[in-house]
Amino acid sequence: MLRLPLQKPLYTDFASALPGWRYADRYNPSHIVRNSVDSLLQAFILGVVEGLTEFLPISSTGHLILVGDLLGFNDEKGKMFEIMIQCGAILAVCWEYRARFAAVLAGLGSDPAAQRFALNVAVAFTPLAMLGLAFGKTIKAALFKPVPVALAFIVGGFIILWAERREHRITVQGVDDMRWRDALKVGLAQCLALIPGTSRAGATIIGGLFFGLSRRAATEFSFFLAVPVLFAASAYEFVGNRELFSSADLDTFAVGLAAAFGSAFLCVRWLLRYIAGHDFRLFAWYRIGFGMIVLLTAYTGLVDWTSG
Repeated sequence: MLRLPLQKPLYTDFASALPGWRYADRYNPSHIVRNSVDSLLQAFILGVVEGLTEFLPISSTGHLILVGDLLGFNDEKGKMFEIMIQCGAILAVCWEYRARFAAVLAGLGSDPAAQRFALNVAVAFTPLAMLGLAFGKTIKAALFKPVPVALAFIVGGFIILWAERREHRITVQGVDDMRWRDALKVGLAQCLALIPGTSRAGATIIGGLFFGLSRRAATEFSFFLAVPVLFAASAYEFVGNRELFSSADLDTFAVGLAAAFGSAFLCVRWLLRYIAGHDFRLFAWYRIGFGMIVLLTAYTGLVDWTSG
């Protein structure tokens, strides 16, 4: 009987980073299935983490770095994956506010309110885009590690507590009341999110409160601003690291994107209800407690934060 040479099977490249994976195992179907399932489970977990944390003032990037480190999903490809699945969370915002975005697009040529909205988003987006292009790679190399993230968690938590103790003088009730100067101030505050663990949502929401926005206006503008910021970050990461991506990764990315979309959609709706009667101190104490746990486990060696 003629026997064909054994072909190298298709498998998800992410699985090659899993513990216990050996080159010889790539030709063993049981190992391929096991590691493929494991990589999809990792993608699902990271997608849920992304969706639940992207729009809360607790830092999605920081959580992804920590969870990715625990899962052994922290190489260059893993870091690219963590940024790319942000698209799933942003699609949830696009769906939740689809009527608003459709009205803005339809009215760009003639509606002053739509033009002002688009201008405000563009103005707020620009500072982070410029600084990210200039310093993004340096920051990623130096600070995308568990211990710096934990420190940023703690510092950010105390800043939120301080911000909530201040008297809020509201001068902007809704997003439609914002002027370009208000948007620029929020955009400058957003630049702090270049430090992983700071939280883009936290920087924009708390910054908005500092600059006179109501709690709902600051939160909603943070949602809207996330759309160009995270789509641009995902596109930039993909273009710069496309050689790391292969067709074998499509199922992994699909699972991560779907998990991020579903969890973010639920989180956005919950947060809008929550802020109607609560402040952000709960998230501040969570940040402080979580950050201290990471530092304690790193100091005692209870958890091997290999990236740190």
